[in-house]
Amino acid sequence: MKSPVPDRLSDEQLVRRVAHGDRDAFDELYRRTAPWLALRLRRRCADEQIVSEVMQEAYLAVWRASGSFVGARAGGSAAGWLWTIAARRLVDVFRRRGLGGELAVASVPEERAPSAEDEVLGTELDERLAAGLARLSPELCDVLQAMVLDGLSVRETSVLLGIAEGTVKTRARRARIALKEALA
Repeated sequence: MKSPVPDRLSDEQLVRRVAHGDRDAFDELYRRTAPWLALRLRRRCADEQIVSEVMQEAYLAVWRASGSFVGARAGGSAAGWLWTIAARRLVDVFRRRGLGGELAVASVPEERAPSAEDEVLGTELDERLAAGLARLSPELCDVLQAMVLDGLSVRETSVLLGIAEGTVKTRARRARIALKEALA
């Protein structure tokens, strides 16, 4: 009988164990990452059925492709790798179902607790950059979040947000210009 996976193992170590077929490591990785992954997906999609489908596909991909994870050697994290898989699966679901923006982005109330990403950005970035980010319109922030924080391509961002690729490029450019001016 296998011994349980120690809590002190990093996510990267768990992924490497999953690559060797360790089911307990997979269960521990899922236990640690599923709550935040589902939360991030729900911020992008209001349809719970789609979120559930993407979660299943993402973790199946982790089980099958964990041997390809090279994050620890390349400076990436297992969480970032997992989010990239899930975000791309979400885009794939939108494409398969022919969804544009109507279900892509969950409606989020204006008054909400800041996300972990927002807190990190607010505390670790220069005050001028934080002020510049705060002045950006929600449309520009959505594009920045998808392309910079989530690592999606222009095409994937276009599908996710339900806007044209040219619009994604324009908004990304406008956001860069506004941030450059805030830092000048």
